Amino acid sequence: MSFRVVPMAAAHLPAVAALEKVCFPADPWSEALFQEALDSPRVRVLLAQGENGSLLGYAVLSVILDEGNLDNIAVAPAARRQGVADALLSALIGFGREHLAVLMLEVRSSNAPAIALYEKHGFAAVGRRKNYYDAPREDAILMTLTY
Repeated sequence: MSFRVVPMAAAHLPAVAALEKVCFPADPWSEALFQEALDSPRVRVLLAQGENGSLLGYAVLSVILDEGNLDNIAVAPAARRQGVADALLSALIGFGREHLAVLMLEVRSSNAPAIALYEKHGFAAVGRRKNYYDAPREDAILMTLTY
């Protein structure tokens, strides 16, 4: 599969919000929330676009001082297991290497594929947040990558 990683622009908002609803139906971010992220100088939103410009996935990184938090990463169901999440995460890690001291994230304790992806990129589990996710109630594993 051929795709490229690009920054999100306002024109992408409807497609990103639609993919968010597919990937996180229990508690999706609104289009307005993605607009706020796009407008914020402390947030980076990257997209994976197919050859025809289709949205394959996105990732959201919030930055405060020298700490980054991977807020959200999503891949369209038809594009999963084809390197999209890996490419998005690699781009954010590259940004972090240049600008951050640490990159953090929370991941559902049941999401073994995501945990494996993060570990492959050097993230380590450093804690657990009890009942972090509402629907369904589930713990989150706190993972960090220190530069």
